[in-house]
Amino acid sequence: MILPGTTINDLTDELVGVFQNPAILIGIPLAVVGAVFMSFGAQYQHRGVQKVEKLTAQDGVSGLTGGQLMRLLTRPSWVLGTVMLGLAILCQLAALSFAPLILVQPIGAISLVITTLLNSRISGHKPTRRSITSIALCVGGIFIFVTVAALYATERPISDGQLLTVLLILLGVVIVLGLLWGTLRKRMRALFYIVAAGVVYGFVATLAKVIINRIANGDFEWLTVLCTVALLAGTAMGAYFVQTAYSSGPPDLVIAGLTVIDPIVAIVIGLAILDEARGAPLGAYIGFGIAGALAVTGVFQLARYHPQVVSESQEIPIPRGSGDATEGKRPSTGSIRLTEAVSKVWPEPPVKDEDRRGR
Repeated sequence: MILPGTTINDLTDELVGVFQNPAILIGIPLAVVGAVFMSFGAQYQHRGVQKVEKLTAQDGVSGLTGGQLMRLLTRPSWVLGTVMLGLAILCQLAALSFAPLILVQPIGAISLVITTLLNSRISGHKPTRRSITSIALCVGGIFIFVTVAALYATERPISDGQLLTVLLILLGVVIVLGLLWGTLRKRMRALFYIVAAGVVYGFVATLAKVIINRIANGDFEWLTVLCTVALLAGTAMGAYFVQTAYSSGPPDLVIAGLTVIDPIVAIVIGLAILDEARGAPLGAYIGFGIAGALAVTGVFQLARYHPQVVSESQEIPIPRGSGDATEGKRPSTGSIRLTEAVSKVWPEPPVKDEDRRGR
């Protein structure tokens, strides 16, 4: 761990020493594979949600119904996407066991880029200059945020009082989000569900870390059980928000929110509650604020200027659909070469859902 007051020479030696560790050669590829699994998993889950909406003739913008959630289990694309997301989580945890956070977390942002290219190819909405700028803000902001955190954060034993504070704040967050969803869900759009899922998953990541550490130290008692219950409940709530977000927004927008908000919330918990940056200079906190603001701004800008969102809201005349009116036409927005390269490798998703009304 790099401590405050480290000189430039010491910092250089530390970073060089990191790459002298052979385990890095395992951790980095695992993080890349996890990012790829997350990208394809998001695309397939999004496809499954759209298919269920079509079969039930009911959109899930205001929240998926119980019947729609059950139907998702019968969609091959959604099931495959769920398996891929599970593999992404396993790869991420494995990568963290081999490589430091400063390397693993920024690599996860690759999933946003891959998902953008996949969705561009499948939906026909090419990234615009504004959407590319928004993605750059997301990736750059989270990279800076995690880098500063890795330089100054120190892992400390978590007291029962600190853990109870985390659980009480999570309970408050769940109550607030539940009230907002219950009273305003007919007016909510993708951004609410994305932010809500990111916030909840930030707490879930923190609890997962706590549980693993306590079990490893043989400290399995009632508070650990309570953390496990909270983790499972938070995971279910976050998953519901994510699936609903797929029904009201493109998959790369969902991934942008998760890869930005989730780690920021987890690190803020570590800084403010778990006291993992004790002794960090004022400049570090200023860096946290600037980097976090850049990343969150990128998410909000992407929600506003994403070409698919703009097209579906009729704000600009981008052709969509596969009818005669759009047959043979190609969107004229940017990044055509990149998406054409993707199309040569992956012309169509390998899992297709047939429109079987009996399901």
